[in-house]
Amino acid sequence: MSGSDRSADRAPESLGALELARALRTGIVDVREHTESVLALAAERGARVGAFAHLAPELSRRQAEEAAAALERGDPRPLLGVPIPIKDLTRVAGLPWEAGSIVMRGSVADVTDGVAEDILAAGTVTIGKTSTPEFGMPCYTEPATGAPARTPWDLRRTAGGSSGGAAAAVASGVVPLAHGSDGGGSIRIPAACCGIIGLKPTRGLVSPGPHGIEGPGLVTDGVLARTVRDAAAGLDAIARTRPGDAFGRERAAQSYRAAVEDGARVLGDAAGGGRTLRIGVLTQPLNIDTAIHPAALRGVERARALLADAGHVLQDVDAPFTPEQWRAFMPIWSTGAAAIELPPEAEEHLEPLTRWLRETGCAVSGVELARALGGMQAVARRAGEAFASFDLILTPSLSGPPAFPADLRLEDPAADFDAQCAFTPWTSTWNMTGMAAVSVPLHREEIDGVELPFGIHLGAVRPGAEGLLLAVAALLEARDPWPLIRVPDGDPAAAEA
Repeated sequence: MSGSDRSADRAPESLGALELARALRTGIVDVREHTESVLALAAERGARVGAFAHLAPELSRRQAEEAAAALERGDPRPLLGVPIPIKDLTRVAGLPWEAGSIVMRGSVADVTDGVAEDILAAGTVTIGKTSTPEFGMPCYTEPATGAPARTPWDLRRTAGGSSGGAAAAVASGVVPLAHGSDGGGSIRIPAACCGIIGLKPTRGLVSPGPHGIEGPGLVTDGVLARTVRDAAAGLDAIARTRPGDAFGRERAAQSYRAAVEDGARVLGDAAGGGRTLRIGVLTQPLNIDTAIHPAALRGVERARALLADAGHVLQDVDAPFTPEQWRAFMPIWSTGAAAIELPPEAEEHLEPLTRWLRETGCAVSGVELARALGGMQAVARRAGEAFASFDLILTPSLSGPPAFPADLRLEDPAADFDAQCAFTPWTSTWNMTGMAAVSVPLHREEIDGVELPFGIHLGAVRPGAEGLLLAVAALLEARDPWPLIRVPDGDPAAAEA
């Protein structure tokens, strides 16, 4: 599947990132022709799922020409010529940068953020900026500046957020790999909604420099992909430190691709003498008291059975803190919203959730913020102590199937926030601890006559565990492969009617 060499037998758009790169190097696929095809797909199929805030045809064609020349020279960059769009919270000089907000409409970036620099330096083709909700705040993608992002599995349901456009672009087969960012689950939530891989790295592994700041360290850049090896290749392209990084963490000497391939072999042979993992299984919600859909729990049981069959030891664990203790996250999140620099006249044009978060954040005193930061660290310590005897923690990615937007985007912003918490009871904890986490599209079930994806979530308990998480994901991928592309069926406007 993800390691296949039969690129010549398949349509270029169906290839994974590494498969496509190989086809480009061997001349099976022409990078200029493929770029035109992807731009057309982005304008048609991408529009159906609300994947892109803006397309970048001029830049992409220029990049394709540069990639063609580099391929002629034998340039060995692993992702050379591969289309990888960038989320519209991240700046690329000369491209629109609207962050899903009407108050940013017409803005054009004058600098390129570091993670985008690294993606461009890999020789990739940008295609465009992917859709995000206003300033990336909610776990759904309903931007005021464009079409909402929808999962290609069911155009009535959200693609998740805030990297919803990126997930929709990958899952629908427009691109094989995309950039995303994650401050409370914003890569893993849309990955679960769209049936793909979503990786949030360890805090400090991907630098926000030279222009960004870390703040309390909740947000990190990462990748979304259809295969584990592609996710590893994407992480190889962006994992780096820069001068001034507050949480800078040096990457391992071995590439993540190699770590995945080596690790999956060892972990797959645990019953026969390979490494045996201790895995905690947590199905109790962490941030709010809410019901968990039976299909989400069956996804965890599916993963448990596969991992146990491979010789690993799994043990149920309880939540290490209460939802009230988790609420330490709230003042930090709201002051982050309040800290976004906007002119006073912009406030009335913001989305209700953004306005509420900013108003809430402005009311937080310095002492209260200091206590909230201490509370977040206390939650991280409780989780660290409770999980210390395990190699990783297995949970559902979400409490249920991809949600209908009307069930999340509520008129009352406080109720909206609580509904988001109920939909995403686990992901934000790994932003608070700073550990890596990945959503894996292992399970699918029919709900009301429509097959829908259910992700399982693997969370690290120690820093720098990306290789381990991806190796476990690759083990699951090899033993129980998932569908790689879901072409959206029908028209989103008709689906909403």
